Amino acid sequence: MRRRKSLIRSLLGSVIRVPRTTRYRSRRRRGPLYTLVAILSALGIYHVGYFDSFIDSVTDYFDVAKAQVTQVATGTSAKASSQAGAVSTKGNTTNDSFQQAKRTLEQKVVNDHRFTIYCNAPFDARKNITLPAGFVTPSHENRATKVEWEHVVPAENFGRFFKEWRDGDPQCIDNNGKRFKGRHCAEKVNMQYRYMQADMHNLFPAIGAVNALRSNYNFVQFPAGVQPMFGTCEMKIMDKKAEPPNSAKGPVARATLYMDWAYPIFNLSNQQKQLMQAWDKEYPPEPWECERELKIEKLQGNPNPFVKEACAGK
Repeated sequence: MRRRKSLIRSLLGSVIRVPRTTRYRSRRRRGPLYTLVAILSALGIYHVGYFDSFIDSVTDYFDVAKAQVTQVATGTSAKASSQAGAVSTKGNTTNDSFQQAKRTLEQKVVNDHRFTIYCNAPFDARKNITLPAGFVTPSHENRATKVEWEHVVPAENFGRFFKEWRDGDPQCIDNNGKRFKGRHCAEKVNMQYRYMQADMHNLFPAIGAVNALRSNYNFVQFPAGVQPMFGTCEMKIMDKKAEPPNSAKGPVARATLYMDWAYPIFNLSNQQKQLMQAWDKEYPPEPWECERELKIEKLQGNPNPFVKEACAGK
């Protein structure tokens, strides 16, 4: 790494020579770039650390390019080898793009069955929703008429198991040289996270306002008397917990159990697992859930066994 940085500095400095009076910190750092550096430094609007951040960025560029070349040549991900944990072979291993997953679902999975998971609201090819009569939302009205793709197991809930989400990574530095962490860092650095985020077995269409208000809350079984938050749509949210309508409990349970089974890095609590197992038994799959699973298995290359086995037993 140190030799590569020295080479980059030498190449930058050799483009055009400048007088000795404009040398910056080292005899090897010369050229018009360093003249600019000296001027900005004199004016008080440049800091030496910015230059090193720039050199690091250029170095990272060559590192990523090298990894990509290696991946093409060997058929394996050189990038993934430096990431925490091995990629699960039971889950998604074919597509690490969340955007591509959403497009595939829209065009090839729900294209003949366009209904949202929690409120069973129909929507068209442009993702415009026809809201059920009596639907209300306490906020996010501007998101109420558009479909958004809901992670049944929220990205934050499995993302927190990744070091990059919790602590960041040396590669997670923005254009201002500031380190960042969270979803964007995990997405940038960790292949396993990207596969999980793009897993179509865990993605369902939802009314945008419902998706927003559900947030990353865990599902629970509320006691009798808790009222729905969305009028005639039976989705309940209270005290940072959520309960889906009965019609969605089976699909929610089987998607959640699948994520726990497919990705060893993610672990459900015993309480969550017991609830999902109970819902799985109480609410068996409808024909559409079976059809959906078959489509995703064909497109993504892996099954959700909790749906597949339940459908085979019918």
